[in-house]
Amino acid sequence: MIQLSDIHKRFLDNVVLDGVSLEVRDGETLALLGPSGVGKSVTLKMINGLLRPDAGDVVVDGLHVQRLKRGELSELRSRIGYVFQYGALFDSDTVAENIRLGITDETCYSDDGYCADRVRECLRLVNLAPDVAEKYPAELSGGMKKRVGIARAIAGKPKYLLYDEPTSGLDPVNADVIDGLVERLRDELGVTSVVVSHDVRGSFRVADRVALLWQSKIRAVGTPEQILGSRDAAVLQFLERDLEMSLIQAESVANVRKDGS
Repeated sequence: MIQLSDIHKRFLDNVVLDGVSLEVRDGETLALLGPSGVGKSVTLKMINGLLRPDAGDVVVDGLHVQRLKRGELSELRSRIGYVFQYGALFDSDTVAENIRLGITDETCYSDDGYCADRVRECLRLVNLAPDVAEKYPAELSGGMKKRVGIARAIAGKPKYLLYDEPTSGLDPVNADVIDGLVERLRDELGVTSVVVSHDVRGSFRVADRVALLWQSKIRAVGTPEQILGSRDAAVLQFLERDLEMSLIQAESVANVRKDGS
């Protein structure tokens, strides 16, 4: 279980998080929504200790993250897979080498046979062919890079998966593919997931519960149905904004198809 209790974080005069409390239950997928720049990624990085709160407590599996020593934090991170917003692949390494970096057990990492098998399995889980392993990131599409990033995140067989804007920059078709993978990995691997996003449609599809981060605070938490039925002004404003963006995107796609026909 992941618990954030009364988290505060500021950068100089910019208050990013102001008393944020949130719980992620074992086995669930929680979507953390909010406008760009509201502190969603900062919240995510608190969970695996990439950032420390100015005040408050972050607890993962009973461990107080900000109090852990370097070795203890490294051991915790071995149980947490992190999917970076832009993939964060190493351009000079092949896909196989990138995925291998996600294997956190040193004995397994040193075993070439184990690593080759694990790379193939991770590629299968993200719906990529085995021969992709020998390609370099520059040879991949944006959607494939995202999937390789997910493959690397699951290579160490984590208990938790943290997704930082997994569908950002993707067209609707590839975004749906990534959303489907989030669901598949939850079902096949039983991982507990936190998905940071500003995409309401995709988040409502994959999430068991949704939390809205608004003006440095958690404004609402509930099932997708409960969020859709909320009368809170901030929730309504965010949902209305997302609907407008979806309509603009749909119109843009329709125009591209019309011009290409």
